[in-house]
Amino acid sequence: MTEHIKIYRDSWQFLPSRSSRKWSLCSRIIVQAVGLSSKIWMEWLNRTKVYNKNILHEAIASRPQNRGLVTVSNHTSCIDDPLLWGTLKLRYLLNPCCMRWTPAAEDICYTKPLHSWFFSMGRCIPIRRGCGVYQKSMDFLLDKLNKGAWIHFFPEGRVCLTNELLRLKWGVGRLISECNIPPLVIPIAHMGMDSVLPNKTPYIPQIRKNVTMLIGNPMDFARDIELLKTLKKSPRDIRKHITDKIQEELKVLREKAQVLHAEFKT
Repeated sequence: MTEHIKIYRDSWQFLPSRSSRKWSLCSRIIVQAVGLSSKIWMEWLNRTKVYNKNILHEAIASRPQNRGLVTVSNHTSCIDDPLLWGTLKLRYLLNPCCMRWTPAAEDICYTKPLHSWFFSMGRCIPIRRGCGVYQKSMDFLLDKLNKGAWIHFFPEGRVCLTNELLRLKWGVGRLISECNIPPLVIPIAHMGMDSVLPNKTPYIPQIRKNVTMLIGNPMDFARDIELLKTLKKSPRDIRKHITDKIQEELKVLREKAQVLHAEFKT
């Protein structure tokens, strides 16, 4: 990474870095430390089964350099990210350039300078609730996609305490539709993360719990986007179409993951 981020929260800059080299070094340390901790927690202290792991590994390592990657998943625990990525190979976890950027709720993760610094170094970008799909942070993520980066979205927009599939936000549809080269999109469904870190007080991390992670087949929206533009559909219609297709795929994937998780528990 050769640049530092300049996004502001109220009157202060959430990443007070003066040197891109310093930022890169700090980010590398945080990403590696969190990645290793996540691997220990997910693969040593808990029991995690990942289906179709090769799909995600190949997308990270083998996609064209100028083609972005978007992963989307359900959101059942505030620790989903970064723990889900503890299942990746070490060579990806230890290389920040391979790891995802992800939006994070500004009103939760960026309320204090120290928190802001930590999440920024972990390649998280603040999303301001209620500001829509054209806010500054979304522009930043679009720029990253155009440079071939990996972006992970929890498109439900919040942790779902009931484990149902919520209506997806359209931000992910905007990024996919406006990217110079439509990114590769990989849906992911997971079960059991809310047992690793329960969504109720006292929020004590757990061990020896079962987690199931099902990685779906890649989705390519290039033809959809081309057709919809030929039909002179509005940007709103295009991003809704894309988001709806992702919603359908996540629903099917989630149902399969529930079956696999039930078998894992028995």
